[in-house]
Parts: sequence; structure tokens; C-alpha cells
Amino acid sequence: MADVNIHVDDTLKNQAEIVLSELGINLSIATTMFLKQVVRCNGIPFDLRIDPFYSPENQAHLLAAKKRMEATGGTVHELIEVDDD
Repeated sequence: MADVNIHVDDTLKNQAEIVLSELGINLSIATTMFLKQVVRCNGIPFDLRIDPFYSPENQAHLLAAKKRMEATGGTVHELIEVDDD
């Protein structure tokens, strides 16, 4: 058996352990399951995507829309920041 050391945020680790406990497995078993899927899929076993909202094209589109609204007398509201924690 090999030892694998990873660094993870304490809160994330604790939250994951709670979920995994509900599933009846521990972090070591879950990590082994993930690695087996990596081998089986020959890659990450889930989609990794960048949110298209933040793409340069969309940001340019939104900026242009804001300028059009301002030019035609529309109301531009300030963004409300939301903490996703």
C-alpha cells in the first residue's frame, strides 16, 4: 500500500467527511474510488468547465449592453456581491 499526502482546507475536509459518513465510507475509501475512476476513464471522471459568464466575449457583451442602456436613459443597477460560502 502507498501513502498519499494531500493538503486540503480543514473546513472542506470536515464537510466532506460528514457527507461521506452519511454514505457509509471514509475519506480514504472515497479517494481510492476517485483514483479508480481516473484510471477507468483515463482522465478526470467528471466535466471540468469554466463558467462562460466570465469569458471575455460575454464580459464584452455585458459592457456593451450597459453602455447602450446608459446612452438610452436606462437604469444601470450596482451588482450585489453574494458570498457563496
